[in-house]
Amino acid sequence: MIARFAGFFVASVFGLAFVLINSGPPLPPSVTAVVRALAVGAAIAVVVLALLCVRKESRAAVGSGGGPGAQRFGVLFGVVTTIEVLLIIGGAQTISRLENVPDQAGVAWVTLVVGLHFFPLAWYWKQPEILSVAWYGAVLGGIGLLMVALGHPEWVPLVSGVVTGVGFLLAPLVVLVLMLRGTGAPAVSSQAGSSPSPK
Repeated sequence: MIARFAGFFVASVFGLAFVLINSGPPLPPSVTAVVRALAVGAAIAVVVLALLCVRKESRAAVGSGGGPGAQRFGVLFGVVTTIEVLLIIGGAQTISRLENVPDQAGVAWVTLVVGLHFFPLAWYWKQPEILSVAWYGAVLGGIGLLMVALGHPEWVPLVSGVVTGVGFLLAPLVVLVLMLRGTGAPAVSSQAGSSPSPK
């Protein structure tokens, strides 16, 4: 059952990595330390909230006879992940070989690819709430590339890295809190083949 929260775990892992790797100048050291600490706390909170949701849904399933959720890791997941890795590595190598293209463009490229890879996963996992993460990452990755093109690469790690990471962490937190409160439960219960509980 916990596999049904795979999208949240993936988003939070990427979010934590984006924040830890890209936080730094132009942010002051004190702000960087606080941002990194908050990111770690948010990632831990995602895990805790997901486990609470699993326990809540397990109790509900015992009473209603609900079946297991859909398979999370299959052929499509492998294909999407493989394409994502190839695009990230290939894009990074291409950027590093191009003249007059700053290294910060690589950050924006990775963010764009990571954002795009959530679109097929949202469909495959039947989790439309992940689309917000997909659009968020894709847009900020595109903005980062535009900033490089306009000659402002020094802010790309902050915009396409840290800001993206914060969003990747906050989105799962918000959805999981709504699920625990019951207002976000229909999106999850539909994955198990059951209808939302009446209001």
